[in-house]
Amino acid sequence: MNAHSNTRTLGEFLKARRADLDPSECGLPGKDSARRVAGLRREEVALLAAISVDYYTRLEQGRVRASAAVLNTLSRALRLDEDQQSYLYEVAGRTDDRPRRTRRPAQQVRPAMRRLLAQLTETPALVLGRRLDVLAWNRAAVALYTDFAAIPAASRNYLRLMFTDSVVRDLHQEWEHDARDAVAALRMEAGADPDDPELARLVGDLTLRDSDFSTWWADHRVTSATYGTKRYRHHLVGDLTLDCDTWPGSDDSGQRLMVLTAETGSPSHDALRILTAWTADPAGVAPAENRTS
Repeated sequence: MNAHSNTRTLGEFLKARRADLDPSECGLPGKDSARRVAGLRREEVALLAAISVDYYTRLEQGRVRASAAVLNTLSRALRLDEDQQSYLYEVAGRTDDRPRRTRRPAQQVRPAMRRLLAQLTETPALVLGRRLDVLAWNRAAVALYTDFAAIPAASRNYLRLMFTDSVVRDLHQEWEHDARDAVAALRMEAGADPDDPELARLVGDLTLRDSDFSTWWADHRVTSATYGTKRYRHHLVGDLTLDCDTWPGSDDSGQRLMVLTAETGSPSHDALRILTAWTADPAGVAPAENRTS
């Protein structure tokens, strides 16, 4: 196969793959009166892959040879499986540049962490995993935030909820400040594991869903802060000012314990006691089989 036919085949494959994608998988409306093509538009693929629309158009038209870096990000944007990714690198003439996949261990909460959550009866606490996935929570966290058990495991992510769940979003009095900090924390994590396909999918989805996220992600602001103050306005007990502290796990799983406390005797402390007393839901933990990467 000559170079010209290779680039043409690459373009045909890209067009076929984006046409095959369900827009709703990428956070896009599935039924859009303005959508005149099947699957994703060129500009949507370009946005997900963080490349210009002109460059992506020339790729599909066979007028430019893709770099290894572009193929890598296109693999994520188009949600290619292992066979499709192999074919993509083959027709692009980049077989030597194809990244080698490594299986990430399952995100499982240690029994000691589960016990600790259950014992924090009046203190909201969460176990956050890779990509800020919410892996476990206690009754007080349900009372403060939302019923995490009612959220599909694939969507049970702290950052995703900050941007897409109206209850969680409205809870934060200083939503912009808190959301930007969460984006910066995820950006910090992305630097340590840039090849995580689930991370790429999360960033791509939120980029399409929310212009603020897109802007703040592009800022490349990072933070490793482990403490701070959060101000909430809860629909049942009103205003709350809570100290937020995060502790890393003792292993190398990347898990961290996030705890929210109020000064003893303060109005916020009393409000937390009232809030947890009204909530009878037991502590919950996301099933381990739903967190495999």
